[in-house]
Amino acid sequence: MASELDPTLLHQVNDALSDITQHQLTATLSLLNDGNTIPFVARYRKEMTGSLDEVQIRTIQDTWQHFEKLAIRKAEVTKQITEQQAMTPKLAQQISAATTLQAVEDLYLPYKQKRRTKATIAKEKGLLPFAKWLLTFANQPLDQVATTYLAPDQGLATLADVYAGAHEILAEAFGEEASFRAFIRDYTRSHAKLVVTVKPKGATLDEDGVYQQYYDFEQPLIKMAAYQTLAINRGEKTDILKVNIAVDSSAILNFLRFRIVGHHQGPAVPLVTEAYTDTYKRFIGPAIERELRRELTDTANTHAIQVFGTNLYHLLMQAPMKGQVVLGFDPAYRTGCKLAVIDANGKFLTKLVIYPHKPAPTSKRQAAAGQLHDLLEQYQVTMIAIGNGTASRESETFVAEVLRGIPRDISYVIVNEAGASVYSASQAARDEFPDLHVEERSAISIGRRLQDPLAELVKIDPQSVGVGQYQHDVPNKDLTAQLDTVVETAVNQVGINLNTASAELLTHISGLNQTIATNIITFRNENGRYTDRRQLKQVPRLGPKAYEQAVGFLRIIGGDNPLDNTDIHPESYRAANQILTETGFDVTHLGEPTFIKTMRTLDQQALAAETKAGVETITDIIASLLKPGRDLRDDMPAPLLRHDVLTIEDLQPGMKLQGTVRNVIDFGAFVDIGVKHDGLVHISKLTKRFVKNPAEIVSVGDIVTVWVEEIDQKRQRIQLTMLDPNQ
Repeated sequence: MASELDPTLLHQVNDALSDITQHQLTATLSLLNDGNTIPFVARYRKEMTGSLDEVQIRTIQDTWQHFEKLAIRKAEVTKQITEQQAMTPKLAQQISAATTLQAVEDLYLPYKQKRRTKATIAKEKGLLPFAKWLLTFANQPLDQVATTYLAPDQGLATLADVYAGAHEILAEAFGEEASFRAFIRDYTRSHAKLVVTVKPKGATLDEDGVYQQYYDFEQPLIKMAAYQTLAINRGEKTDILKVNIAVDSSAILNFLRFRIVGHHQGPAVPLVTEAYTDTYKRFIGPAIERELRRELTDTANTHAIQVFGTNLYHLLMQAPMKGQVVLGFDPAYRTGCKLAVIDANGKFLTKLVIYPHKPAPTSKRQAAAGQLHDLLEQYQVTMIAIGNGTASRESETFVAEVLRGIPRDISYVIVNEAGASVYSASQAARDEFPDLHVEERSAISIGRRLQDPLAELVKIDPQSVGVGQYQHDVPNKDLTAQLDTVVETAVNQVGINLNTASAELLTHISGLNQTIATNIITFRNENGRYTDRRQLKQVPRLGPKAYEQAVGFLRIIGGDNPLDNTDIHPESYRAANQILTETGFDVTHLGEPTFIKTMRTLDQQALAAETKAGVETITDIIASLLKPGRDLRDDMPAPLLRHDVLTIEDLQPGMKLQGTVRNVIDFGAFVDIGVKHDGLVHISKLTKRFVKNPAEIVSVGDIVTVWVEEIDQKRQRIQLTMLDPNQ
């Protein structure tokens, strides 16, 4: 972002963001320009931004960067054309008025350095005047004029050579006319269809019929769904599908005739008509098709990345199971199930490998139940987290049988273990548990995912968590940037415990980086737990700006100052203490009934005037005082606890069940109902009203009531509905 805010760019951004005021825009951009992070601005600078949220602030940032990039490109193009001494007042005005990069590139096309074309060669032979004369549509015999351009030594031995050269000059000129391209692009985008067919040997390559629905497929471009585009692209890359854009060219050719020929008549009309027809078929048409295919793909990529980001956010924000002693259970057949016990604070206690499944010897299988029983009792485990990978359902059956023999209440939860193996093999996992095998670390990760999903999932590459659609087909750089943003948002919205946070978690806190995060932990290890937020100022490399940006998101539980366990920023402690003093309380009264009752009756406008703080800040201070140590995730749905097992053979159409939403995609949601395979609720079965986006109805982690609609045991597919069949 530029160090100073360009007034022209500000005006353009303000016009593009009609719901943002000029003051909000200027204040937000100035704050970002000064090195403030988006989470910090959204949380602690509400008076300045008018309480804009993170999404709005990112939109401002993205829009500014778009227009900044556009301005830079306009300057480059203007410079290039001016250096060619080809700039005109009209062209300069057109470049200045362009609102998209595509429009700028269209205007630049005639002046762009290009390889020698047939048109270039024809111009070198002196045929440009003849081509221009043809466009005057003079009522004069063509051959008579063309004869004057014959030049055998230039390769113009016949009239056909002259006409051919003029044709190339006209075709190229028409092809480089920005207004022609703009109309044809818009018309094709609005009226064309994407036509997909199977290649001669495509069906043979597509053994499982993955792309069968696209073997004979037509869809208007404007109605293409993102998942359709990405699926078709993948089918095309694998040489199964043939794809092209079909449009009625008569309207386009009529437009070109109107713009180029108009009401003119005369002998030149057929030659000019042939030239613009050729330029459409040979130059503009194919170029526009490539552009629109790229546009479809870009739109689909953006949408798929947004879907992944939304799902990841809800996955990270799942409610933690606090205060539970958890057994992480990593299922397997031949190599045995790896078990890890984790105490209520996430500390690893012990591990065990058992062999409850074939092909293990009978003796080991018989011993497994007793081993699990003893482990559960010895450590008083209250909850079991079973990974949902290989042997998951068999392990679930085994666990349910063991739990029947234990009188106290122990529940189990099926945990999405996607990416657990990625973390287990990482350097971070090796550093934390150098003496454990990969699978044993994986069991710990599965258990911790139940205790605190956010703290555990930030340790792995977000692309490994398995909650997207076609994530391997979208640009990795764009996906990574979006997912990093989502993780940053989630971590800072929740806040973290400064005395237990991992380096991976700290790295995502506003204002911190890997080096500072490592230094925070080193300082903690060398000096003991933090008891005051101000101790962060002693951490090497953590300067005043980083402290300002980060400290509000870092909590100290049981420290010297109870305000350190709130999301009140230290810069507002004076105002917070003034509120407490004026109401007859102090920090020791936080959470008491009388205190809560009093806080809810305060005049926030009056307090803002007295403390010289903004109303928004006072509102946030009071909310934090009412709920010290609050965790946004506590309001999220808790994991679905199970005590017994269900198989696909147990399912019957019409059966009512509860399940956990595992993934939300364009055409519906996948729900874990406790059998081996997740069931699909099609978008049309989510609600009675029409919805375009399933995310309007459900999110990853939601607990939903579903009814079994159809079971295909052969293909292991389950169709579910969220519409009560009895209503």
